[in-house]
Amino acid sequence: MAIISISLDDESVEALDRITEVLGLKGRSEAVRFSIKSATAEIKETDDFDDTVEGVLVIVHEHHCNQWMSIIQHKYEPLIKTQMHSHLKNGKCLEIMIVSGDSEPFSKMVREIHSTGEAKYLKFVKS
Repeated sequence: MAIISISLDDESVEALDRITEVLGLKGRSEAVRFSIKSATAEIKETDDFDDTVEGVLVIVHEHHCNQWMSIIQHKYEPLIKTQMHSHLKNGKCLEIMIVSGDSEPFSKMVREIHSTGEAKYLKFVKS
C-alpha cells in the first residue's frame, strides 16, 4: 500500500474526522479510502450510460447571485425537460432538474458542474 502526503484545509480535516466518526472507521486513512470509493462510484454512475440518459439531477449550491448555474442551464437546455429552483437556509439554493437526452452532452454537463467547484452537492438518480 502506498503512503502519500496531502494538504487539507481545516474544513476538510473536520469533514474527514466526521466521516471517520460517523462510519465507525479506524482512522483517517480508512476515511480517505472510503471517500475515494464513494467518489469513484459517483463518477461511474454519471458516466455509465448507453446512448441516452433520463432521470433527476439534484444540485445544492451557494446563493443564486452567482450566474454559473444559469449559464450551464442555458447551455444544456435541450437536456433539461423541467427544473425547479428553491432557496434553502444559509443562502444556499436547490436545483432539481428532470433530464432526458443524449448521454454525451449530459456527461459533459455534469463534469462542467463539478469543475466549477460551486456545487456543494450533486446527485443524479437514473430513471
